[in-house]
Amino acid sequence: MTVVVRRVGPEAAADVLAVVKEAFGARPVLDPPADALGEDLDSIRRLLARRGGLLAVLDGRPVGCVVLDPGPDGLVLRRFGVTPAAQGRGVASALVDAAVEAAVGRSAVRVVAREELPGTVAFWEAHDFVVTGGTSPYVELARWLGTSFDAPDAETMRELGERVGSGLVAGDLVVLTGELGAGKTTFTQGLGEGLGVRGGVTSPTFVIARVHPALGDGPDLVHVDAYRLGGLDELDDLDLDASLDSAVTVVEWGAGLAEGLADSRLEVVIERTVGDAPVDDELDPRRVSLRWIVGQ
Repeated sequence: MTVVVRRVGPEAAADVLAVVKEAFGARPVLDPPADALGEDLDSIRRLLARRGGLLAVLDGRPVGCVVLDPGPDGLVLRRFGVTPAAQGRGVASALVDAAVEAAVGRSAVRVVAREELPGTVAFWEAHDFVVTGGTSPYVELARWLGTSFDAPDAETMRELGERVGSGLVAGDLVVLTGELGAGKTTFTQGLGEGLGVRGGVTSPTFVIARVHPALGDGPDLVHVDAYRLGGLDELDDLDLDASLDSAVTVVEWGAGLAEGLADSRLEVVIERTVGDAPVDDELDPRRVSLRWIVGQ
């Protein structure tokens, strides 16, 4: 059977806790004991409430999990575990691949392992993680990720937007910067596809803001064009606060205006890479730079 990895939130706390207890309970006894053994349903819900996590299912049964914890220097993987019966079936590798995809735009994926478990450290190193430090008995490892991407055409731009969108959660703020015709709306179309919202994402210039409802259980997309706005006060007048917690908000021309809407945000800067060549949305290559700003 194929391993299926899906993004989950606090609603999956019971399944995640069951995997954590089974996976960490089967490991050798450590001193001090693994923090994961002290988790309960409430603590797992709190961990998942921030950014969610990933749950791996095999033969219809949850067999692996990881909690995603964003920090200023990357995405930290916590409570990474696979049940003993499912080990050796590609579950752990599938979780790593899904976690790296969820970290698009971040500088690194990070994890902490125990030095008493050299096989675990070797697993991470086999997946391109390198030891960056740590204090005994803990070993810190990181896998460095790119944050700039070439988009030679509109299709590639949409595909990048879709990758980013699939990793966004309710409450995320995306601030888009780029000159006229740079591809901001094309990128947002991809975001909408990744989020799974109702189609027809177009530039909201003449209506300032447009809401695209989710087609499934995910968040709505609020698409804002701040080009004609004079300041944060006018942005506040759009009454976006009512939807910020339950939607993904994308603000074109938002640099210098939208940052006050949320403590954390994803900044997307789109630049043309061919100097003074004529603008052509389908052919003119772009460089897209992504940067997550994580509040305290």
